[in-house]
Amino acid sequence: MKRIYPFFITLILAFAISNDALAHCDHIDGPVVNDARDAIVYNDITPVLKWINKEDEAELRNIFEKTMRVRQVGGETQEMADRLFFETLVRLHRASEGAPYTGLKPAGTPVAEYVKLSDNALEYGFPDELIDYLQEAIEHSISEKFNEAYFNKRRVNESVEYGRAYVHSYVDFIHYVKHVLESINGDGSPVPENH
Repeated sequence: MKRIYPFFITLILAFAISNDALAHCDHIDGPVVNDARDAIVYNDITPVLKWINKEDEAELRNIFEKTMRVRQVGGETQEMADRLFFETLVRLHRASEGAPYTGLKPAGTPVAEYVKLSDNALEYGFPDELIDYLQEAIEHSISEKFNEAYFNKRRVNESVEYGRAYVHSYVDFIHYVKHVLESINGDGSPVPENH
């Protein structure tokens, strides 16, 4: 298998993690709630503000202040206050990503492999395992789509049905490659569609 150039992988990695890598941010044991726990322990909201948009800061500060007052009651009241703060923070964070809030996921909820590898790369400063994972996924997808289009092309003139199967697989293959190239651009700039 040929290695994809590191620059290519870096650009694809940037696109791949931009929308979904924080998918575990709605987990009770994810990074957002972990920062929220620190905010409560130190009575300082600053560590969680990075997770939300500036325009949502007033709402979160209001909930945080109420949480800190109410949790002094202790027991279940404290747990409920903490939970409300966690849920508000995660809801606002998900909205900043353009993602729906569907509640907090319990501790231990499985996380996608690319998320684990992305987190590990950032934690330890070595993206090699993530790059290998992405490279394998890209090579597999391109090969699969190429093989289908190539197989269908060899039978394109045998019948209208085979011709349509070829056109379908050809368009799927070309559009996939286009999507990969747009991901490499990373800035949303379109790739010409002259095919």
